[in-house]
Formats: sequence, structure tokens, C-alpha cells
Amino acid sequence: MNTPKKLTRATKASEIKHGWRLFDVKGKVLGRITSDIAQALMGKSKPYYTKTLDCGDYVVVVNAKEVAVTGKKEADKMYGNFSGFPGGLKEKALWQIRAEKPSLIITHAVKGMLPKNKLRDRLMTRLYVYADETHPYIEKFEAKK
Repeated sequence: MNTPKKLTRATKASEIKHGWRLFDVKGKVLGRITSDIAQALMGKSKPYYTKTLDCGDYVVVVNAKEVAVTGKKEADKMYGNFSGFPGGLKEKALWQIRAEKPSLIITHAVKGMLPKNKLRDRLMTRLYVYADETHPYIEKFEAKK
């Protein structure tokens, strides 16, 4: 007898549930914690993950100014922006970015770990990075307790 094949059912956009995740990056290494954040944004841990759909959760990152880096990256790592004109390259070191806008450190690292397609901008809208512990989404996490 021939038994019917069981086919995997495709995930529909209406079946996706977006949860909330909180990451405290105080004292954690930048590259290791941002890979976890990127996977949470993409939804790779969910059983219905589909790479063409927005399956991930909303992610709130706190204590961005206290994220750790290894080696001499604090002084040597440079963040650059090029305007396209001659002499239009502007660079800042990690310690300067940490003093001015520490959320940019996490945002830049996570954006580089997401897929380079139209979905990346949609995933980045669900990332909220804060320099210290205070954030306006406390009620989302207190409801789970």
C-alpha cells in the first residue's frame, strides 16, 4: 500500500506572533550578544521560521553604553561614513561613539548580521536600543511575570 506523503505546510503571515525580548548587554562581548539579538529579530528559534517572512520578535536592548569589546577595539575600531565626494570620509573611534551615541554601537553590529535584502529595514524597526536601564516598554515585560 502507498501511504500518502506528509508535506510541510508553509507559514502564513497571519500565523506569525511577534513577542517581546529584553537583552541586557552590560559587560557582555559585543559580537557574541549581537548575534543573539539578530537571531531574535529574524525569529530563527521559532518552529515556523521562514526566511522570506518577518517572523521575529520585538527586541529591547538596555545598557548599550556598557557593552564590552575585546582586545584594543576600544581605541582602534573605527566607524566611518562616506558622502561620496572627495574628502567626504568621516571616521570616529569606538570610544567616541560610546560617549556620543552608544546605541549606534549595537545598531551597527546587528544591522551587519541581518540579511542584506528588503527585509532588513523591516527587522530593524523592531530593534529598540537604550544607553541605560530605563526604557518605555517595561509594561510589556511585567505582564509576563
